[in-house]
Amino acid sequence: MSKALVLVRHGQSEFNARNLFTGWADPPLTELGIQEAHAVSDRLEGLGMRFDAAFSSPLRRARQTTEIILGRLGGPKGYIEDAALNERDYGDLTGLNKTEAASRWGAQQVRRWRRSYAEAPPKGESLRDTAARALSFYLRQILPCVMRDETTLVVAHGNSLRALIMTLDDLTPEAISNVELATGEVRLYHLAADATVKSLEILAP
Repeated sequence: MSKALVLVRHGQSEFNARNLFTGWADPPLTELGIQEAHAVSDRLEGLGMRFDAAFSSPLRRARQTTEIILGRLGGPKGYIEDAALNERDYGDLTGLNKTEAASRWGAQQVRRWRRSYAEAPPKGESLRDTAARALSFYLRQILPCVMRDETTLVVAHGNSLRALIMTLDDLTPEAISNVELATGEVRLYHLAADATVKSLEILAP
């Protein structure tokens, strides 16, 4: 497929299942998360996808998902891991139940930390911070592969992928606050010769 870029959010992790802020914590996939990764593989295989290049966050939930997909579909012998694709660092929220966090800081404040573009939780990152590292890596490492017509897989996290989607879909900070990615969600982009988006297909879990 010409200039194809596939973004995948990892399958459900143990922290996702327990409704905890995960951030840079490193829990593995749950059994459901493993099933979700296999379901992603099934959908991509049904589209005839084969990957020439692959990138992953080094966090275990992303690596497990990447290995399941590449194990099924084949592709490069290895894949590139980089912390630029890590989930947003939730700082003091990491490991807390979301209800517990709302009780401690107030539901409205926690919502602002979660959904705003520029506001960061204590000792953590905002989406803007996450975008700074993720987009730089995208431009230096991922986009050149796509522009060489290498079908490219990126497996990462809700917020690092939202940072990429904001640029790919040309969304404002206000608009990106309404974008959610489910675990196991797939976004299949085809780019034009000028690196803008030619088409987008969203494959819901």
